[in-house]
Amino acid sequence: MALPVAPGRVAMRKTFGIMTSYRRRFAWVLVLQVAAVLATLVAPQLLGRLVTRVSEGTGTVGYVDGVVAVIVAVTIAGAAINRFAQMYARTLGESVFADLRERMMTRVVHLPLSTVESAGTGDLVGRTTNDVSRIEFLVRVGVPQIMVCTVTIVFTIVAAAVSDPVLAAGLLVVVPPVWAMMSWYLPISVPAYRAESAAHARLNGAVTETVENAETVDALGIGRRREAVIADRVAQAWGLERYTAGLRLRLFLVLDVAWRSPVVVILIWGGFLAARGHATLGAITTVSLYAMELRKPIAQLMFWIDLVQVSQASLTRILGVEEVRDDRTPTGAVPDGTRMALRGVRFSYRQGVEVLHGIDLDLVPGERLAVVGPSGSGKSTLGRMLAGINPPTSGSVTVGGVPLTDLSEAELRQHVALVTQEHHVFVGTIADNVRLGRPDADDGTIRRAIEAIGANSWVDALGEGMRTMVGSGHLTLSPAQAQEVALARLVLLDPHTLILDEATSLLDPRSARALERTLSTALAGRTVVEVVHRLYTAQDADRVAVVMDGRIVELGTHEQLVALGGEYASLWEAWSQE
Repeated sequence: MALPVAPGRVAMRKTFGIMTSYRRRFAWVLVLQVAAVLATLVAPQLLGRLVTRVSEGTGTVGYVDGVVAVIVAVTIAGAAINRFAQMYARTLGESVFADLRERMMTRVVHLPLSTVESAGTGDLVGRTTNDVSRIEFLVRVGVPQIMVCTVTIVFTIVAAAVSDPVLAAGLLVVVPPVWAMMSWYLPISVPAYRAESAAHARLNGAVTETVENAETVDALGIGRRREAVIADRVAQAWGLERYTAGLRLRLFLVLDVAWRSPVVVILIWGGFLAARGHATLGAITTVSLYAMELRKPIAQLMFWIDLVQVSQASLTRILGVEEVRDDRTPTGAVPDGTRMALRGVRFSYRQGVEVLHGIDLDLVPGERLAVVGPSGSGKSTLGRMLAGINPPTSGSVTVGGVPLTDLSEAELRQHVALVTQEHHVFVGTIADNVRLGRPDADDGTIRRAIEAIGANSWVDALGEGMRTMVGSGHLTLSPAQAQEVALARLVLLDPHTLILDEATSLLDPRSARALERTLSTALAGRTVVEVVHRLYTAQDADRVAVVMDGRIVELGTHEQLVALGGEYASLWEAWSQE
């Protein structure tokens, strides 16, 4: 299921709201742009008058020198004003883009994880990379250029009309073809570009999934199948690229003829009027120069019109992230205690296909519960229910008598947190990575969290200790080290209930065993639920829950379940023999 796309009206309303917050800066930039354009309009006026005076034989050397001096002075002044106008416009564009980017990232990091996972990585990555890049160029460069082009065109036409209204009417020759082309192009371009962006997102997702899981692809021998999937996604993206390229080709063909025609039309029309005494040579010169002045801004506006359509499609995808509905509604209820309970919990990733079937479970505060079972039995899904990642399809998961869906994201993480076997290292120092668990933590607190999970030995061995830069372009941590950093974040976050979904599976058995013993000490007094595949972890737990086909079929201590001779006893015997 793809993430939503913001409707055009909604996207425009949100965009207008962002720009409204910068209205004073927009007004100042507009004033500078108008002043710069007015400076460029002086020269054609003066040259037209000069031609008229010379043709009438009344132009003196002093008059010519004076006109030239004024033109030079106005040109220099216009260049200086334009420099400041461009500078302020660019900084305004940077501010608007920064606002848009931060607004998007704020929403992205708070999206319901269930929605992100159902949408897949390709869609979200496409919106945060390709779509953001398209918007970035438009906001940083396009918005100032569009303002310049629009102001230049409007004031140039006004100046031409003031010089000779009848002659300036020839400039309107561009209106019919441009109007007709834009009426055809605008309604179909945004949906086409949006489909193109979605196709690229699907392609990115297919490539990313295949590369990140290359070992699995090789192990299952499905390389040809993945190649076929990627080839199909490439064909879709290429087909849409060709279609949008065809749209641009037809658009530019018409507009190219349109923006070249005014000069020719003005000269022909001016000759016709001059032959009948309705226009002077100076007026023809002035309006012709204005027509030539229009060529550059119209040509630039052609380029930006197309890019605006591309960016509008990307903008609806970016702002569509804000249209994702939250999967929880905070009620302000305060949990009474730390006891967690599941009652009649059922869950389906897809409608009609249940993964969990009416689970009832009470967690004893401070206990260590191991969840075991074969692959695909629903262990990890049960852990996600307890961590509040997915709300149950039916039933309830409560902490202190309050459903997890009644707590805000921040409140939920104060009570329960999840660490999976997936590890994430962000660009920054090791301390910065750990500090994500609690942004206000000082270095001493972070140091204690690192020591609590036994990572201080390898951290201290690094050149700069926990101030060592890691992540893309810096030191690459091993999977085991990255997982220990994730566990240090969890210790720093300090919730009363922790869900560990095979959190030590990336470590070798001996290291995993040592880390689990360290964690037992570090997490003493907290409720710990461990989804495990190494049964010696279950042996150390206070209780063991055996999950089979989405149900808890056995629950008790390790000794009780072994003595029972049921499913757990069979798993323990098989694992012990291995």
